[in-house]
Amino acid sequence: MITIDALTKRYGDFAAVDDVSFTARPGRVTGFLGPNGAGKSTTLRVLTGLATPTSGTATVLGHRFADLPDPGHEVGVLLDASAQHGGRTGRETLVLAQRTMGLPPTRVDDMLDLVGLTRAEAARRVRDYSLGMRQRLGIATALLGDPQVLVLDEPANGLDPAGIRWMRDLLRTFADDGGTVLLSSHLLAEIEAIADDIVVIGGGRIVASGASEELLSGTGTLVRADDAAVLAAALTDAGHQATRTDDVVLTDAALTDAGHVAFRAGIPVTELRAADGAGLEEMFLELTATTQRDATGAAPAPTGAAA
Repeated sequence: MITIDALTKRYGDFAAVDDVSFTARPGRVTGFLGPNGAGKSTTLRVLTGLATPTSGTATVLGHRFADLPDPGHEVGVLLDASAQHGGRTGRETLVLAQRTMGLPPTRVDDMLDLVGLTRAEAARRVRDYSLGMRQRLGIATALLGDPQVLVLDEPANGLDPAGIRWMRDLLRTFADDGGTVLLSSHLLAEIEAIADDIVVIGGGRIVASGASEELLSGTGTLVRADDAAVLAAALTDAGHQATRTDDVVLTDAALTDAGHVAFRAGIPVTELRAADGAGLEEMFLELTATTQRDATGAAPAPTGAAA
């Protein structure tokens, strides 16, 4: 179980993560989706003890990462496959982790077999690895201690189609065996293919969350309005679910109900239609278009602040 509760992380005046709350549950893959710079990596860095929150909490199995009794056996983490020590061989990387965690030496070969790295590849220096091979090594390291929880940031980067399929099967099996998986990505298709639950973040704030079949089904209504925040609040007050990004609101209300709520609240509506199975995609594309640095011309966030 992973619990993020009212988490905020600021770098000076810049809020990389702003009042973020969600839960990743055992037996399920939770996709953490958002464009580059949305706050995904910052959230994961706080979760894994690499950054200190400004406020709020991030816990794994009921504890802060730093307070876990035996973190290597409880949480497997892969945040940056390219950060591995280039001078070590793949086997040396795993052996060092195996000895640190007090595991039997046979565990190293088990993990090499699991991730599909041959003995010859394991004997090569990591600096000579492709990004895909580094991803496999990173996943092997994350799984070495037989953890209950996996936290992975963009693990499909560098993998070919066969490797992506392999990774999906691996994570699906891990979750089906009762493990908790939190998978960060900026690719909607990657998350859609594997996630049981989806959390969408943009500009440091959660803009949508729920079971993937609900978010991806597109049932409900898409409404575009100049004052989308007031409309979303009015829909919520009327007993409907509503999520928004900029001027787009997605709601479980029927078309006529959404229109009546907007009319009673005195909110002009510029678009009102069925989501037509593309509600999450519509939200994500809108989010991507309006939060990327190149699109807004905003100054880059501080190093490590949001990704």
